[in-house]
Amino acid sequence: MTLSRDHAETVGLQAVAWLAADDELLPVFLGATGASEADFRSGVGDPAFQGSVLDFILMDDGWVQAFCAAHDLRPDTPMRARAALPGGEQVHWT
Repeated sequence: MTLSRDHAETVGLQAVAWLAADDELLPVFLGATGASEADFRSGVGDPAFQGSVLDFILMDDGWVQAFCAAHDLRPDTPMRARAALPGGEQVHWT
């Protein structure tokens, strides 16, 4: 089941807020992406940036579980939201 774009953006905003509130994980994201704190603040409303935050969270099952628990989401919701945001399309190589 796919998420609507609006619902995906809501999940993306939740992911950005969740990451911003984590004093240990936010610097890891900034270091991994090369984004500055100013980039982070300016990207909050950008669906492509939200997708990058979801990509980061999806790298670790523990992060997915913690994010979903914090927002009472099903464990597959971040992946479905990512697929509905820019850059999340499935690539067909054939």
